[in-house]
Amino acid sequence: MIGTWIAIGVLALAAFGVAWLVAGEGRRVWTLIASALVFALAGYAWQGSPDLPGSPRSAKVEVSPTSESLIDLRRSFYNIEGIMPARFVVTADAFSRRGKHRDAAGLLRNGVHENSDDGEAWLALALALAEQTKGRVTPPVEYAFERAREASPGNPAPSYFRGIVSMRGGALGEAREFWAQAVEDAPEGARGRDYVAAQLERLDGVIRVLGERAMEERPAMQGAPGMQAPGAQPQMGPAQPRQ
Repeated sequence: MIGTWIAIGVLALAAFGVAWLVAGEGRRVWTLIASALVFALAGYAWQGSPDLPGSPRSAKVEVSPTSESLIDLRRSFYNIEGIMPARFVVTADAFSRRGKHRDAAGLLRNGVHENSDDGEAWLALALALAEQTKGRVTPPVEYAFERAREASPGNPAPSYFRGIVSMRGGALGEAREFWAQAVEDAPEGARGRDYVAAQLERLDGVIRVLGERAMEERPAMQGAPGMQAPGAQPQMGPAQPRQ
């Protein structure tokens, strides 16, 4: 296990090295690169986490929130021994694994209509809808996430996955807010709380690094020709005599 994590660390550092050469000082590009790396490590960290049972079988991590690994991750938040998910969730997951998100969403709508208190069905529906919109958070997506939170009191999964959707779009600050809310709302000892707290700490590290880079870039930008500080009055040339 230690050797595996060393290998992951080396690959992450190599990715950052290549990104440095390719992206240069472009902050937006760096934010997207950091998002992808944190997201991938977050998914893999779940597989090596001793805190929760039911680790995924595959080590493959994809960006899609309905990938094989992250479907298993979502299941682990709700996987109470002896209790299977609703049949709609099981069938919808099979569709999602094949990229048929519209069919998955249709099944899950039936599931929440049959049982509006099924928090996992609401969460799976939110993720299937987010896949249909390519990660854009539309009102139906937000509504499904909110119903998942209401139906899963104390479970950090809805806010954690809402943060993953934000991270997919490069919004690290927004993702951090959702993960912090997930930790705050979950009671001590709740399934998955320690895992989300650990991922939040890793995300804070990436945000801190990006913040330090922004501070390094700022003096150069302020001193660049033609750049003015916010609120500064524009420089006027010599007054011309009135004609």
